[in-house]
Amino acid sequence: MKFPAIWAGSAVMLAGVLGVATAAPAQAATKVLGVDVSNWTGDVDWDSVADGGAGFAYVHATEGLDYRNPRFADQFGGAKEAGIFRGAYHFAQPHESSGAAQADFFVRNGGRWIADSKTLPGVLDVEDNPYNNRNGLNHCYGLGQDEMVKWISDFAKRYRARTHRDVVIYTTTAWWRSCTGDAKGFGKNPLWVARWGTSAGPLPASWKRHTFWQSAEKGNHAGGEDRFNGSKAQLQRLAFPPATYWATGLVVRRNAYTVTISNTGPRTVGKLSVYGKTFGGNKLVKAPRACKITSTVLRCTLTSIAPGKSVKLTLATKPKATGPVGINLKVGSLKLTLRASG
Repeated sequence: MKFPAIWAGSAVMLAGVLGVATAAPAQAATKVLGVDVSNWTGDVDWDSVADGGAGFAYVHATEGLDYRNPRFADQFGGAKEAGIFRGAYHFAQPHESSGAAQADFFVRNGGRWIADSKTLPGVLDVEDNPYNNRNGLNHCYGLGQDEMVKWISDFAKRYRARTHRDVVIYTTTAWWRSCTGDAKGFGKNPLWVARWGTSAGPLPASWKRHTFWQSAEKGNHAGGEDRFNGSKAQLQRLAFPPATYWATGLVVRRNAYTVTISNTGPRTVGKLSVYGKTFGGNKLVKAPRACKITSTVLRCTLTSIAPGKSVKLTLATKPKATGPVGINLKVGSLKLTLRASG
């Protein structure tokens, strides 16, 4: 029989964040200029791009399942050497193969996110079919709206599974409305909207705010002209988000408890402390090797939890015969209470 777990603050699941930097207020945000480049851009003088005020760059990495930008390594590495935030993008060919297959190809060939504080999450570039004269398909690549939504969803899910980051979606509002039926299920993915002019204009239904805006196909710097919708500190946070985790607990029996700590972000959670103190005459008798115990106090140090992984702590106690017993726990900054009734 499993007893209910009672949580501090009436929360069933608690989320925590390590190393959080205070973000700039939205009203104080500035727009950081950037560029997007491809093989067609040629060699890029990245020092000049940086000196000209560009703070980030996106580099074309792959297309479909058979194209790799031959200049990618030089362009991607050059941006970092110049002190510019950099990211990679994949040009979708939805009619050729599945979204998951193209996400795998992208990750294998430059699209993998790196926790180096300078790499932005990858981009799925999905827009009008530019090869209609070659493939004979319409601007939606011959896919129906439901098919296109599934293709994009499959790409996004596989990219998330491979990198633990949400892929940025580059598109135009007109194309999104026409080819996905203005699908609403992609709000967690940052939006990079393309619209030449003086404003980003109306957005697709999935988003209330854009993250990037391509304002011109060719700008004063190399390649296209882009803007990040926020401050440099917020761009830094997008490139290098804080380590995040959540904790859940369960009273398995009156004398047995479990606590599960899971890494919910893309960065490794390291040196996470767990402290506990029993109550109601409950005495600790057994804990994992990472922990030290007295009869009433638990102290653990979790050295490392990789992205997407969990650590489970199983505790054994010797409770008194009757009455409520349990343990108060603090996992990092999170507080929770596990209580067994009498």
